[in-house]
Amino acid sequence: MEPALHLDIADATATVRIAYPAKRNAMTTDMWRALPELLARCAADPAVRVLVLTGEGDTFCAGADISSLTEGSLASQDLSVAAEEALAAFPKPTIAAVRGYCVGGGCQLAAACDVRFAAEGSSFGVTPARLGIVYGASSTRRLVDLVGPATAKYLLFSAELIDAERALRTGLVDEVWPAEELGKRVAEFSRVLASRSPLTQAAAKEFAAGPADAGRFAHWTEQARRSGETAEGVAAFLERREPRFGWTAG
Repeated sequence: MEPALHLDIADATATVRIAYPAKRNAMTTDMWRALPELLARCAADPAVRVLVLTGEGDTFCAGADISSLTEGSLASQDLSVAAEEALAAFPKPTIAAVRGYCVGGGCQLAAACDVRFAAEGSSFGVTPARLGIVYGASSTRRLVDLVGPATAKYLLFSAELIDAERALRTGLVDEVWPAEELGKRVAEFSRVLASRSPLTQAAAKEFAAGPADAGRFAHWTEQARRSGETAEGVAAFLERREPRFGWTAG
């Protein structure tokens, strides 16, 4: 199988699969370059309410394709950071569904998702110290925000892998499931997210990303009022029915 990113859209969920089984789904330069464009398409598609990032088969992503680093490590790093930033900035909820190895650039991508679910037996690591590569400033800060400085330093300094249980304990992942149940749980949670207010989710993503500019809360509150999202949510609650949210950015 040629290395590629595969996209499937069903039930309001876009699933992006990292596919390069011959190298444990390592990300090539072309794959790093393609990810932001693919994400932009999904962001602009009103049929997409949730995005799931996963790997082909029983591996999430074993990092960057080392052969691409030897020919232009700085260029490849720039592309990986651009892809990570595009994923972090994606305006809709994102879930990393992790099986097997989630290492290096793979862990970088998983950390950029909003939520991470993992299969038992998965392994996580941030490995630039094995290659003498400087991990990006934004990537380091995102990891610190996720797991705290002590665990971030452990991962970055040692380049050692940790198991799913330790990843759960330190906050690197949110839930751990038996491998045969992971897909069902991800699909179930995707449906939950797709049923909630996209306006609430978009505002929460913006606020969670860092200090908000003055007036942004008022902006989003006005958006909720004008769009009818709040009115629909309250009416659905009082009528004991599922809400029908329909807000889209733009």
